[in-house]
Amino acid sequence: MAKVELKSISKVYDGGVRAVDDANIVVENKEFVVLVGPSGCGKSTTLRMVAGLEDITEGELLIDGEKMNDVPPKDRNIAMVFQNYALYPHMSVYENMAFGLRIKKIPKDEIDRRVNEAARVLDIEKFLDRKPKALSGGQRQRVAVGRAIVRNPKVFLFDEPLSNLDAKLRVQMRAELSSLHLRLNATIIYVTHDQVEAMTMASKIVVMKDGKVQQIGSPLFLYNYPVNKFVAGFIGSPPMNFLTVKVVDDGNSIILDEGSFKIKADSSHNEYLKKFAGKEVFFGIRPEDLVYSESGGNNSFGVKVTVVEPLGADIHLWLTTETQPLVARTEPNHNFKVGDTANFIPKMEKARFFDKETELAIIPSPKL
Repeated sequence: MAKVELKSISKVYDGGVRAVDDANIVVENKEFVVLVGPSGCGKSTTLRMVAGLEDITEGELLIDGEKMNDVPPKDRNIAMVFQNYALYPHMSVYENMAFGLRIKKIPKDEIDRRVNEAARVLDIEKFLDRKPKALSGGQRQRVAVGRAIVRNPKVFLFDEPLSNLDAKLRVQMRAELSSLHLRLNATIIYVTHDQVEAMTMASKIVVMKDGKVQQIGSPLFLYNYPVNKFVAGFIGSPPMNFLTVKVVDDGNSIILDEGSFKIKADSSHNEYLKKFAGKEVFFGIRPEDLVYSESGGNNSFGVKVTVVEPLGADIHLWLTTETQPLVARTEPNHNFKVGDTANFIPKMEKARFFDKETELAIIPSPKL
């Protein structure tokens, strides 16, 4: 397999539109890297530049240390799986998987061995004689993956391959792709707008917004230590809550004044928050870090319940202070009703704070 390096890569379209701006990404050998972000953030364009389907305006693309900017797609030794599967409707599953190998004039016995081995790995052996129209969405996706596998590429590229599948099948295919990665020891670059896919599959996540890389790291590191408000809100489901609060230094502790309630910051955060005394900041707290308390108590605050979403294993509560909305995730053994006032105690050691002007994290991430 291969190491892929994007060095200050940019894509500028006619009119000066920067779809990708100065992206620096390293995909190590055998890594499963997921590019994630909202629609139009540049993640698919980045993938297509790696594939050679888009020209690189600025920067360098290296695969195993070799510059690939001007190398044709067919000579990059990569395989791409598209969102719409891109299968030939008039060919059988076997023919679809073998087509690329035949063009390369691979011997027939070797083609047969590779196709049957890939079909076995993907559990589609019994479909080899069928046409794509006779397959379900999940089966077509397996065929598309099989067509990539038989090429023995250095790098696999996936462009939102699960977006056309229903929710249950997406969960199943996520697990299958993760298992396949381990079995193939493959280098994979995977694009999605679904942060749940990113969190569950990636060994490393690249978060993008407006053509720029926002943060790169392991799923849990990004979840726990987002560098800015965008990453904090994008990673996690339901997303992190953000409340505007005023920072008050009373000499002994830091108080966060929301207007309708006041809570004390964790002492480990005081030295960073002191610099913002008298100013407003974004107080970020994840829904699962809001602990319901029937009796209130120290550092608790009351909010009104506006929506109750029972999900079986837990409940999502949509809440509001006097002026600001938030969401809590709690156990299903409480009888919440719309209009009730509920008390919550935030796990302040888990709180994150962001500069109101720059939206950058106020508390620095630990060094890796």
